[in-house]
Parts: sequence; C-alpha cells; structure tokens
Amino acid sequence: MAAVPERASRLLRQLAGRYALVGCISGRQALEARRLVGVAELAYAGNHGLEVLLPGEDVPRLDPALAGEEASAAALLSGPAGERLEEGELRQEDKGPIQALHWRGAADEVAAEALAQEIASEAEGAGLQARWGRKVLELRPARGGGKEAAVGMLLDGRNIAAATYAGDDRTDLDAFRRLRELQRDGRLRAAVCVGVVSGEAPVELAAESDLTVDPDGWLNLLAELAE
Repeated sequence: MAAVPERASRLLRQLAGRYALVGCISGRQALEARRLVGVAELAYAGNHGLEVLLPGEDVPRLDPALAGEEASAAALLSGPAGERLEEGELRQEDKGPIQALHWRGAADEVAAEALAQEIASEAEGAGLQARWGRKVLELRPARGGGKEAAVGMLLDGRNIAAATYAGDDRTDLDAFRRLRELQRDGRLRAAVCVGVVSGEAPVELAAESDLTVDPDGWLNLLAELAE
C-alpha cells in the first residue's frame, strides 16, 4: 500500500534538474524504488546499498563485494528456519540478496518478533548479517552494501561540497555517520542530517539528527531547496 505523494515526485524532478546529485537510497530493490517514486532522473541505491541504478540505466549493478554470496540469505530460509515462518506469522519478502521478514499486522506481533529474534541469531551463526527496521528483520550477506556505502559511492568522484540526507529508520543512521565522516575528512564542507520522525521512528533518530521534521515538513524543506 506504500505510495509516494505526487507532490514529492514533482519536487524531486525539479531538484534533479537543479542539483549535482539527487538520490533515493532505499531498503527496497532499486527498480521498485524507481517505480514508486516515478522520477527516472534520480540515482537509486536499492537493497540498502547492495545495488545501484543510475539515470539512464535499466539494470541495477550489484555490489562486487557480494560475489558468491548472492543467495546465502535465501538458502538459510529454505531450511528449518523458513519452515517456522508461517506459524509465527512472519511474511517473507524476497529481495534477491536480502530476505526480509515482516510482522506488521500479525495477530501476535510480540510473538512474531520473538521468532524473528531467534532466526536472527541463527542467521548470524551462519555468517549472515541481521539488520532491524520498523517491524522488519532483514537477513543479508555480511559483505557489501549498507546505506553508508551507498552514500560514499554516490558522492565518490563528484565535485560536491554539501549534502543533505533525510531518513526515518535505523539504517539511515549509518548514512548520517558516513556523511559526518566525509565532513570530518574534508571531503564535504557541510552535511545536514534530517530525521523524519513518526510514532515508529527509533528513539536514537532524533538524537543523531541535525534537525527533525514530520513527513510534511520534509516535503516543505524539499520545496525550499527547489526554489
């Protein structure tokens, strides 16, 4: 049921025509993110940075660090761990190298999250990485990706002095930290990290943001940048 407001797509198209780089860094697959946003002029980093889709490209490029590990998360869930998903009301989303387990809307969300915790421990024991979001667990290869890597890759080689990044989840904090690292190293003159807060936002988001806004407030900031 997720959708991007028409106003957001319109503003992003305006921004893409004005600024050196406008990107969408998403936990969704890059092609799905582009479909939802509806703006081909943006750069898309999907699967939390494991794949990149630049303007004019039709096929995402996978992070080379993934080589040989593309199916490791799916393989784990094809065994005993996957057999428990239905009884625990965990919904599996196949995102290629990432397998996401959702429990939003489960009859017993507490029990479903407890099962997700068990599977996360098994995954880490098998050499996978477990990352937590809003009512979702993502199992992914230990190598490659991360929103911090996506930020570094998109900025690398570009003559960009200032960057603004907005996010609403734990994985966005990794991108915040990467931007501040680039600023400390002198590769960025300024970096502004914007927390988009809601009732589901992690508590640490506000603490690590330069400013916080609600979703409408973020759109208002994009409008100011567009003007």
